[in-house]
Order: sequence, then structure tokens, then C-alpha cells
Amino acid sequence: MQFTPSLTTFARTPIIHQSQVKVQIIFVLNFNLTDEGKDAYNQLLKRELLGFRSPRFASTERTDDGRLLRSPERGRVIQCTIQEPEKEDPFTYSPVQLSRPNIATQRLNVRKIPKVPYKVLDAPQLTDDFYLNLIDWSASNVLAVGLGNCVYLWNASTSKVTKLIDLGSEDSVTSVGWSQRGHHLAVGTNKGEVQIWEASSSRKLRTMTGHQSRVGSLAWNGYLLASGSRDHTILMRDVRIPEHYTDVLNGHRQEVCGLKWSLDEIQLASGGNDNKLLIWNSANLRSPSMRFSEHQAAIKAIAWSPHQHGLLASGGGTADRCIKFWNTLNSSCINSIDTGSQVCNLAWSRNVNEIVSTHGYSLNQVIVWKYPALNKVATLTGHTFRVLYLATSPDGQNVVTGAGDETLRFWSIFPPGPGLSASSPVPQPAVDASPFPLGMNLLGSMSLGNVIR
Repeated sequence: MQFTPSLTTFARTPIIHQSQVKVQIIFVLNFNLTDEGKDAYNQLLKRELLGFRSPRFASTERTDDGRLLRSPERGRVIQCTIQEPEKEDPFTYSPVQLSRPNIATQRLNVRKIPKVPYKVLDAPQLTDDFYLNLIDWSASNVLAVGLGNCVYLWNASTSKVTKLIDLGSEDSVTSVGWSQRGHHLAVGTNKGEVQIWEASSSRKLRTMTGHQSRVGSLAWNGYLLASGSRDHTILMRDVRIPEHYTDVLNGHRQEVCGLKWSLDEIQLASGGNDNKLLIWNSANLRSPSMRFSEHQAAIKAIAWSPHQHGLLASGGGTADRCIKFWNTLNSSCINSIDTGSQVCNLAWSRNVNEIVSTHGYSLNQVIVWKYPALNKVATLTGHTFRVLYLATSPDGQNVVTGAGDETLRFWSIFPPGPGLSASSPVPQPAVDASPFPLGMNLLGSMSLGNVIR
């Protein structure tokens, strides 16, 4: 963009003619000045209105012979200045910029989150049940999905689908959970069983019993596995020993629908349909070390912060609608925010200090929050039913959401971690990282953005 100025005496106010090629500025000088005064004033106008440096007030300018230049006492032409950028700027929308003296223009670094999912997959028979946990994304970049009485594995690297489990017509899948390394999948069933499967060989390793009703929540801690049930109990299991469970945790009076281990693997948080959030210490599982009763509805959404030790977030159901933040080091509630709708899931970003929540009645939204300000970074819509399920990709950049509309939607919401770019490969586990054999492709081939039927 080039400026072609001309100063002519015609009117009292500046008239600006714009085009894509040039800008012509016509100024009016209606003052009775000598020729020397006109030259000095024209020089002042050129410096003040068309200069390429930080603008100054006219009272600070001097002519070449050292005389102070001042604006006339009457008939001030304009109070602001016009300055051309030193180089082409893609954020400049107008060839004429108005700037204040001594204030530098700064470019804001704002992250833009896409409002639409980058992939949508069909998930027939994805149960519309608030108390279940039917999707999980492994460290090996494989997504496990419980659909009816079957579990499918979707490899996010190759877009291939494997049918891992078929429980038959007498049972159904109520929860799935990957071990930390992503090699073993735990599957909870409606009959109260917990099955352990090796993903690489598609082989069931064992079936563990102990619950009297469906298993709606699972949480791994190394070789330890916690399972929560509608029978109000939490069973602690060590998958290396023959016994089906080692400890029974009694603390909830209704169904246990949320379970999460802290990142240091010392504390276990459990949420139930009794509106209680309990904290259990792995050194003493006989009774909960903390009890929080502030929520007014069922607590399924639980997430430990990777950025602050002892920081826990929990979300309440339809009658509560709040996300609360807890300091589990001193048993206090740090903050609470009313989201306006049922909170179904929570997940912290590992790359930035933000948290994502999914919602049911009545907005069916996915919301990204900045912590600790709790400002909304983005609000994503698209699901037509409650967004009951949530999982995060191993690189921490993407999330997948599932709903009763029987779709899985993949969103790119978080920036890459330190030292990584958006195109960096997903980190793979160090042990047994070889991809498992792919079975029959039940839902057909998939490509980016396709809806699978």
C-alpha cells in the first residue's frame, strides 16, 4: 500500500479519498501566514501526519534553523496523526492508521480453536447413560469404544477398526479403561465382571468377579485396578495375583460413577450418585481420607490437574451444574463455577493450564476453560444429545467426545506441548510398542472427516 499525499488549501477539515492504489489527503490552511510561515507549517504537517516515526506534538518540533514550530492559535486542523507502517502488515486492514502518541501497536497472540470437529465417526448403539464410561484413548493412540455388547478399537494412526469383544446377548459393556502404557484394556460389564484384554493379541487374559451389579467406572494405577459399581462399592484389584480383589472400599451409598487416580498415584478420587466426592489414600484404604458434600447432584466428572499438585476438579449433574475445584492437601474448596448445564466429563490439558468440560441437559456443549481465571476459551457445539463421554489423545492436543446421538466427534482444541509442533508424531510407549494385528474392518474404510455407517 502506497500513500500519495498532496496538501492543498480548500476546506477547514481533512478529506480522505481511499482506493486500493493510493490515498490522497487534502488539507485546508485558512490562515493568514507569510510564505515563510506556510513553508514551516507545511513541514510540520508532513512530519506530524505523514511521518514514519513515533508522532510528536507540534510544540516539540523545530525547523532546520532551530526555530520552534507551533500550531496556530486558532483553527486547529486535526488532533490525531496518521502514520504508515514501516513494512507491510497482514493485520493492517486500512491504509490510514490513527495512533496515540508514544503508544506502540502490539500484535496479540490469540489461539484460534476450530468450531467444528476434524473427524466424525458413527457409533451405533453408544448408550445414552450418564453413569457409564464407554470410551478411552490409549498411550498407543488407540481408541476403545463400548457399543452395546461389543468393544471396538480404532487406531488413530491408521484409521483401522478392530472388533475386540463380543459379550453376546446376555451381557453388555458398561465401562472401558486402558492401562497407563496402553497395552491392556479393562472392560466392565453389566453383570458385574471385569475382563482384562491384551490389545496386541486381541486375547482375554482373565475375568475378575466381586461386584453384584454393573461396573460403570474403572481406574488403573500401575498393576492396580479400581472398579466402581452400582452395588455402591469400589474394589481394588492387583492383576498380577490370582485373587480377584484385595480391598473393598465402602463409602458411597449409591452407584459409583467416577474414579480417577492422582498423577502421583497416591490418592484416588471417587464420585457417586449420592452426590459425594470421596478421596482415598492408597496407604490406608479402610476409609476415605476426605469427604466433600458440596455438590447437589451425581458426580461423574473428575479430573486431577497435571499443573498443580493436589488440585482436583469435579462436576455435578443436572441439579448441580457446577464445576468445583478442590485442594486435597488441606481439604478445601478453592473455587466453583455454575456452567448452566449438567457436567458430564472433565479433562485437564497437559500442555496448557486449561480444562475442558462436556455437558448434557440442556446445552449439549463442549467448553474449554482457562484456569484459574475460569474464562471460556471456546464453546463447541454439534452433538444433539448429552455429551456423556470424553477422552484425550496421547499428545494432549485433541479430544474425542461421544453422545447419545451415536456419534464420536474429534476436536483439536489444545496447543502442542513444549518442543512439539502440531505435526509431531504421537509419543509411543517404550515397551511392547508394536502395533497389534488388525482384525476385520467392520465399519468400512475411514478417511479424515468421513462419517462411518
